[in-house]
Amino acid sequence: MTSTVISSPADAPGAQSGAAGTNLAVVVHGVGDLRVEQRPARTPEPHETVVRIAYGGVCGSDLHYVAEGKAGESILRAPMVLGHEVVGTVEVAAADGSGPVAGTRVAVHPGGSVDPGASYPAGRPNLSSAATYLGSAARVPHVDGAFVQHLTIASSMLRVVPDAVPLRAAALAEPASVAWHAVRQAGDVRGRRVLVVGCGPIGLLTVAVLRRAGAGHITVTDVHASALQRAIALGADRGVLAAEREAVAALGVDLAFESSGSPHGFTAAVGASTGGAVLVLVGLLPPGDVSVPLAPAITKELQIRGSFRFVDEMGDVLAALADGSLRVDEVITHEYPVAEAGEAFDVARDAAASGKVLLRF
Repeated sequence: MTSTVISSPADAPGAQSGAAGTNLAVVVHGVGDLRVEQRPARTPEPHETVVRIAYGGVCGSDLHYVAEGKAGESILRAPMVLGHEVVGTVEVAAADGSGPVAGTRVAVHPGGSVDPGASYPAGRPNLSSAATYLGSAARVPHVDGAFVQHLTIASSMLRVVPDAVPLRAAALAEPASVAWHAVRQAGDVRGRRVLVVGCGPIGLLTVAVLRRAGAGHITVTDVHASALQRAIALGADRGVLAAEREAVAALGVDLAFESSGSPHGFTAAVGASTGGAVLVLVGLLPPGDVSVPLAPAITKELQIRGSFRFVDEMGDVLAALADGSLRVDEVITHEYPVAEAGEAFDVARDAAASGKVLLRF
């Protein structure tokens, strides 16, 4: 993996100044080709706001685009700005008066508007095939992401960050919303015995949301002992290494969250579940046919529920961060200036060494 600074803000050819300023961006050009380069700052439309980005979290999909040139079935076909987990401060408010005023601290909801004529279940626009998402190669042309110093974006995609929440913590609002949505998919978790498979950032945030929601006993499993330790710091009651398969299978949980995105994780979740348990699939399994044990899922009458991105749980997440009922600080393990994006991505790929890695803009 490489990271190349094409030019500095001071001497970049065609660098813009003024309200939007110069615009460093983190761009993937192909497999192993990650660059920090100058991108023109786009002039906002009347309904758009210019946000000066403060922090951006490196997501698993960002890592996949750089390492493999694809994220699931979304294949990189042209250079694309990465990033969808960002927070910052409004520099230029929308000219039409929509959205927050200049100086307001905001988090970005990366899900774009959906065509009113698109088909999707009521209240679930995240399931629309017409939905867009920042930093996604699902469509051609690709939808550029938000790893830029100055983001021009529809004001409808902004959420005000409460005064009590530091922007660094608010940078986790997007992935925490994914976890919040997953827990919501499970129904009432109060007092229940729960297993979370995979203690990457989404798994860790799922633990934090479960603890806030009153789960009775939370067990976590992962291939790395360091990841288990981070989960316990967030409120998990017990950690079991994935290699201890018999111990995992003997758990007999009422509710399981598969957040590793691997067939092995699915197998572990099915084995650990008791009869009638709910299994929520949070991690994206590899595209195509996957070999997983469905026979025991049938004989146990498991309720298998998918969980994809989120709808508008970000408001709940920000409120919970503000009142202190949702802990996320332990999820963040590293922070790098944007010029060191290459090193940040390398560290983020090492699940034994890192949880959530932030870029500082």
